[in-house]
Amino acid sequence: MSRRNKKKRHVIGNVVRIILLVVIFFGIYRFYIVKSQVEEVKLWKPVVIEEASRYGLEEFDDVILAIILTETKGEHIDLMQSSESKYGEQNQITSSEESIKSGVKHLAEVLTQSQNEGTDIWTGVQAYNFGSNYIPYVRDNGGRHNVKIAERYSREVLAPLLGNNNNKKYRYLTLRALKYNKGHLYIDGGNFFYADIVKWNMAVLDVMSKIPWFS
Repeated sequence: MSRRNKKKRHVIGNVVRIILLVVIFFGIYRFYIVKSQVEEVKLWKPVVIEEASRYGLEEFDDVILAIILTETKGEHIDLMQSSESKYGEQNQITSSEESIKSGVKHLAEVLTQSQNEGTDIWTGVQAYNFGSNYIPYVRDNGGRHNVKIAERYSREVLAPLLGNNNNKKYRYLTLRALKYNKGHLYIDGGNFFYADIVKWNMAVLDVMSKIPWFS
């Protein structure tokens, strides 16, 4: 092998090692960020359990905690972003306890409606983001939530209802969105990935709870 080729391979090897180190350090950094967020969310588990039992949602503790992780990562007074469902506008919630009480009440309402209309649990979870009118929409379109139905509702119903009549989009750069549609949502159309994000965050909470030094 010529000296030039050896030098080239050495340079490539160094670049690869640098890239691997960057990926490893980024992975460690992300792990500790998520770890911190999950710890913040888990602090509210006793309140979640109490409120869930009030509405017969004892089996949905993990869903509620995942909604908190999805909405605010435990880093906002309005943990479940329930101000709009209670007051009709943002930033009216004055305590995290009030947020959980209102959020669980709203979740119980959409889950009950979803059950009564013959749709699935994830229709109810998506309705937590979209509003309860999403439930009859799913009922009339197969009865089961999926991201394609949610996107159509976002584009054709919710966004126009709130003033976006031209399918205007904005960038939404997550791996899930990039894979699905190159990374966008519709302005004023909610987040049609919401139920999938909650599912993912349930898995994150579950994995973290199985780590001995973290549970």
